[in-house]
Amino acid sequence: MQFLQFNIEYVVVAMSAIILYLLYYVYTKDASYTKNIRSVASVVEEMNRELFYLKKNLTETQGSIKENSQRMNDEAIYEEIERSVYDMVQPLSLGLKQLQDNINAIDAEVANRIAHLESGVKQISIPTSVHGNDDEKILSLFKQGVSVETISKELHISQPEVEFVLKINKIK
Repeated sequence: MQFLQFNIEYVVVAMSAIILYLLYYVYTKDASYTKNIRSVASVVEEMNRELFYLKKNLTETQGSIKENSQRMNDEAIYEEIERSVYDMVQPLSLGLKQLQDNINAIDAEVANRIAHLESGVKQISIPTSVHGNDDEKILSLFKQGVSVETISKELHISQPEVEFVLKINKIK
């Protein structure tokens, strides 16, 4: 019985070490994501500044067009507005494309890391029940409608262990 208790202690220590490693991994990756988010935020702030200057420039251009409109015909005014808008929108469009590319790269990296973490978690073997063959008995009794409390009493095992077996087998 001591040997069994000794093995359970090793399993608990090993699982604790794995959980601590995962917490450390998540903490370090969180710092990396925070850095990426800050860089995206600075790009957005720069884009806002550029937008402000473009709006200011547009207002000035509209003012000069109003002054020149008396001397220009409608088609010339339309061409001037079109050229001004194109000149103002092009840098903004390029900035937005760069921002979208950065977001897509971060999204792909996050998806890749999540997939890596999920595959790592799937590789961690879940310990079998302390009473090896009791899993089948637990499942059979539960499917027959026997309560968790009754199953634990009949098989002389704890209720959390019965619930654990049911959860592993995705029954409860």
